[in-house]
Amino acid sequence: MCDTLAALGNYTQSGNLVFGKNSDREPLEAQEIRHFSRKTHTEKTVPCTFITIPQVDQTWEVFLSKPFQMWGAEMGVNEWGLTIGNEAVFTQVKINKKKPGLTGMDMLRLALERCKKANEAKNLIIQLLSIYGQDACGGYQNKDFYYHNSFLIADSKEAYILETAGKSWAWKKVRDTASISNCLSLDEDYDEIFLEKEATHFSAIFRSKKGFKSRFSDFLYTYFSKARSRKATTTSHLENYAGQLSTWEFMKTLRTHPIPDDEFHPKNCSAASICMHATGLTNPSDTTGSMVTEIRQNQPSTIWLTGTPHPCLSLYVPFYFGTITDFLTFPVSKMDDSLWWQARQLHDLVDKNRIELFPKIRQELDNVQNEWIKKDSLIISENPSRSDLQHFSQECYRFYQDWIKQKIRDLR
Repeated sequence: MCDTLAALGNYTQSGNLVFGKNSDREPLEAQEIRHFSRKTHTEKTVPCTFITIPQVDQTWEVFLSKPFQMWGAEMGVNEWGLTIGNEAVFTQVKINKKKPGLTGMDMLRLALERCKKANEAKNLIIQLLSIYGQDACGGYQNKDFYYHNSFLIADSKEAYILETAGKSWAWKKVRDTASISNCLSLDEDYDEIFLEKEATHFSAIFRSKKGFKSRFSDFLYTYFSKARSRKATTTSHLENYAGQLSTWEFMKTLRTHPIPDDEFHPKNCSAASICMHATGLTNPSDTTGSMVTEIRQNQPSTIWLTGTPHPCLSLYVPFYFGTITDFLTFPVSKMDDSLWWQARQLHDLVDKNRIELFPKIRQELDNVQNEWIKKDSLIISENPSRSDLQHFSQECYRFYQDWIKQKIRDLR
């Protein structure tokens, strides 16, 4: 399960687009930060997660947060300020498990690598959907987890919600703020719609023939995902801070739980939590990575990525285009020395005595995060060189690594 939100410049404190997403995946599915430079390609094809498709001549520089074992990404940004997050949605269209297509994460990465603007990315995803479909397993250890996708697509000037069901789709242009979750939300309020004739479940016969959501939404999965509750929470946060929205406000939103932190424990978490902690069959997902971006028009954009699970116990590290990121560590399937697995180990230790430890650690993290946000703003205002940006990013990442390791030593 996931949540994605955006605010255009007319609703933010800085006048820049602010965009955020939590990626909720299986608890042991490590998520990695990957940075790929602009590249000219000689190869004719590109192997996506399950299928191979034609490659383009050039792909753009991208920052991605992605499951370690997949080609596609849960969220990311490219050098032109295009940023996208996707959501699993559950629909009445039957999925052909014997003929895999592109995952929603594949389409997201392809759009970031190949497009400059939000409208262009929306159109490319629709084209990819038409050609290849999305009958692809989205699970890690759960090989029966199939779903369709919705997308929140934004650049510095405009944003779109794109929702799909099989090869059918509807989209709407965002006017100020937007929030999407694991449910179809566009009904008759779309700007454009396309309906493909595909096999549907029997219950679809009794559905409305007008609205996209009322025609396609699957009641059972949508209900148990608590997506409408999460969407209501993020929408409320966006509305309450209209005109004052900032990267800090987005970070705070993405780490929230349904009850106050001084009463919350992960073992009692429900699927209604924005910062997700897996508890079992009806709530099987963890937030395995989180991103907040500020897209500036005439200055460098800042991509804030945790590279760690559970934003309630994480820091967002700043990244910038045009820099070298050879300091990044990439997790594998089992516990290793990567940032992600070390953070997972720390979070498990904290949860053994969370009521006492969490307030102290969260305050410490808040102090660091706010200092980083202030320094980022100062650096950007001083017309920084690439080396200035790279030094700050690497300094923050190294600090985060060392801080986690020290906390683990302290709690053992």
